[in-house]
Amino acid sequence: VVEPESNEDEDKAAREAAAKAFEQALTSLVEMRRREGDALGQILMQRMDEIERLAKRAETAPGRKPEAIKARLAEQIAALLETSDRFDADRLSQEAILIATKADIREELDRIASHIGQAREMIGKGGPVGRRLDFLAQEFNREVNTCCSKSNDVELTNTGLEMKNVVEQFREQVQNLE
Repeated sequence: VVEPESNEDEDKAAREAAAKAFEQALTSLVEMRRREGDALGQILMQRMDEIERLAKRAETAPGRKPEAIKARLAEQIAALLETSDRFDADRLSQEAILIATKADIREELDRIASHIGQAREMIGKGGPVGRRLDFLAQEFNREVNTCCSKSNDVELTNTGLEMKNVVEQFREQVQNLE
């Protein structure tokens, strides 16, 4: 096999051209990733705004008001009393208090608010936050599921389901982060 003669100047020029092209490609890649990260950060912040808006709606849902909970419990107790006279009034009162306590989603809403603050802080700082945000997405999901399972009000359930949808959108976007 015959090889062409090597020209040092041509080889040097080719190496420099390749190095320059590599440097330009790397610079473009870094800039594209920065722009993509900025865009994802904005999308994630929008999801946090939506989750916050829905959490506030859940907070003010008429079904969460003590009067509404009391009225629902009174209806349920009245229905039970109609079916049997064997209920102990004190025991029934204790059970009603337990049911009312279980129906309260205050703790879940407080944790959701805390998670929103943590997520905003992480997104604002930037950097490789994908794993931590993925963990927060799981926590959001857990709290929203608990809100939905405790809900005995249609409006509150619908708000919870909307929030679940937004949390899922947040989680899907987080999957694009490092």
